[in-house]
Amino acid sequence: MLDTTRLEEQLRPLIEEEGVQLFEVQWLHGKEEVLQISIMRADGTMDVDTCAILSEKISDALDRLYPNESAYTLEVCSPGAEREIKQLEELATLPYVYVQLKHPINKRLEFTGQVEAYQDHLITMNYRDKAVLKHIQFSQEEIVRIRHAVQF
Repeated sequence: MLDTTRLEEQLRPLIEEEGVQLFEVQWLHGKEEVLQISIMRADGTMDVDTCAILSEKISDALDRLYPNESAYTLEVCSPGAEREIKQLEELATLPYVYVQLKHPINKRLEFTGQVEAYQDHLITMNYRDKAVLKHIQFSQEEIVRIRHAVQF
C-alpha cells in the first residue's frame, strides 16, 4: 500500500496544474482497497468534469510511478459540503460549522452555528438554542472535531 504522505507530495503539482487544491489522500479499506483523493477549488467548489480529468491524469501518473503496485481502485472526488476543517485559517472566512468540544460550554459539548471571529487562536461563534441566538467563545485547543455544516 502506497504511503499517503509521499503520494501527496508527488501528486500535488499535477493537481495544482489544473487550478485545483489537494485536500486529502487516504486509503479506504473494505471489500477492495480504494485510494481516495479529495480535491477542490480555492472557493471550496468542485465539479464532476474536473474530477474526471484529474482522475485520468492521476491514474496515468500512478501507473508510471508504481507499475508493480497491487490492485486498488482510484477515486478522485470533492471532500464534500460537510468536510472537516483541517486548517483553522479557514475560519477566517466565517463559515457555518459544527464543532465538538472537549469541555462543555452552557452544558453542551456540540454546537452548530456561524463563526463570527477567529483571532489569536480564539473562535467566537453564534448558535441557536431554540429560538434564541446565543454566542460562545472557545480556544482552538478545546476542539475535538470541527467541520463545515450545511445551513438550511
